[in-house]
Amino acid sequence: MALRGIFGRPYVPLDRFLDLDALPAIHDEVCLALGQVPVEYTGGSHRSMGIMPPSRVDEALVDYGEVIRGLSDADFETFCSLADDPAAIDRTRRRELEFGEERELPLSRRQMLWLERRHRVYFPWKIYYELIPNRWWGEKSSGAGKDFTRVAKTLFPKTVAFAKSLPFVEIGRCNVMGLAPHDHGTVHRDGEPEEQEAPDHFVTVCPAGDKRLYLWDEEEKVKVPVEGRAYWFNDFDYHGVDADPWFRYSIRIDGVFAPEFLERLEREVGAA
Repeated sequence: MALRGIFGRPYVPLDRFLDLDALPAIHDEVCLALGQVPVEYTGGSHRSMGIMPPSRVDEALVDYGEVIRGLSDADFETFCSLADDPAAIDRTRRRELEFGEERELPLSRRQMLWLERRHRVYFPWKIYYELIPNRWWGEKSSGAGKDFTRVAKTLFPKTVAFAKSLPFVEIGRCNVMGLAPHDHGTVHRDGEPEEQEAPDHFVTVCPAGDKRLYLWDEEEKVKVPVEGRAYWFNDFDYHGVDADPWFRYSIRIDGVFAPEFLERLEREVGAA
């Protein structure tokens, strides 16, 4: 499938539209704070979710959706015992239950580690930390009833201040996503293109400028590198991250852009 992009472009570089002077200080803050907070994994089920391009499904390696479905009864009981609330899992409905991201039963940290270490599941993003908790993907743009956590305000104050300075009328989600050395981000998309009315509003920043995100054109079978320390892309397009021998991360802030900012982007980027 060809890229849908934004304003006729594969993606929108935002470096010249935002004040990024705080990013070096934010980089120091994030690297220190990530060692002091409990982090989660994310990814790991893109193939079983059906959100990978056909030409790249093998890159998901071992998918936890597939593993969980194939567990023996004894291993499934072990898996359930590692949940945050084992009693909430109705074993009699095993074949109907869905676990993990955007599913009825989220994985606990203990389940993720067991799946990784006992069943070789590949979790691409081994650092996932929410500064604004968000349960469902479809609610990420709405700021109603949400705020940065107390821990975020304490350990990530510069990051929080930067996010609040961005041209949003509301913020519904903010998280840090990092990849371990040598890991790759599996190519996937975050929604069905035919269901999209307009690209979701968000800003991704990479303070160190070393996370090699790319868009994948499934029709042409080519990568389109996303360059810059701040950018906006259409996450209903396929995208992934190249492997590198060091830790890389980015910060993503979702919400609703201020109308004047969106108009400026369309005017200046669309005409570029």
